[in-house]
Amino acid sequence: MNRSKEEAMINESAEILWENFRLQNSTLPDQYDVMTFGETKDSANQSAALVLEGLKTAKTTLLVEYQRKEKSIPKEGSYSVILDGNNQAIGVVQLLKVFIVPFDEVSEELAYEEGEGDRTLTGWRELYQTYFQEQCKNEHWHFSTTIELVCIQFELVYAA
Repeated sequence: MNRSKEEAMINESAEILWENFRLQNSTLPDQYDVMTFGETKDSANQSAALVLEGLKTAKTTLLVEYQRKEKSIPKEGSYSVILDGNNQAIGVVQLLKVFIVPFDEVSEELAYEEGEGDRTLTGWRELYQTYFQEQCKNEHWHFSTTIELVCIQFELVYAA
């Protein structure tokens, strides 16, 4: 398989972390996903740091992103290796809950678990409406406050 140097580094970093995690628990599956945050190196680094601090235990993604890019929605109970803005693995999370909800029905609990800003629902809506509007504009998708989101609640189970 031909991979770019960057892809090889991403995969190598994630593979090494995953194998180190599996050494501690041989019953873990062979497969894992890779999870990233944000659109920029800085936002990915900030979110990764929040995960390591235990402040970020949730992630929301536009459902249309999964659909249009033909990506599978993650399954509850599965594991993901978190990458920082430098595409380096920083930890492993287990997905506790995965569900789909319209933007305007995101709960205060989920907004708090996202760990960003002031952690209020109002703050989350302001931050993420801007983020999702920009993402929709860039991808030529339509944004509305009823757009569906894939919501993932997770737990950090291993840090690099």
